Amino acid sequence: MEKYIKRIRDLREDHDKTQQEIADILGTSQTMYARYERGANELPIRHLIKIAQYYNVSTDYLLGLTKEKSSFPNK
Repeated sequence: MEKYIKRIRDLREDHDKTQQEIADILGTSQTMYARYERGANELPIRHLIKIAQYYNVSTDYLLGLTKEKSSFPNK
């Protein structure tokens, strides 16, 4: 669980986005999104998928199951 917390925060910061901007994309409040980043609340699957789509990374990457951001490595 700790992997995805770090990864969603790192991706947001790397893309110069605020918590409010990502919360708006997810259709939730900034407060709730902040709770996801702190690990106070678990990230719902629908939000996990939406974040993966937004950043164009795999859900496996977000969950820490792979170091590859894409589910289709370059050949």
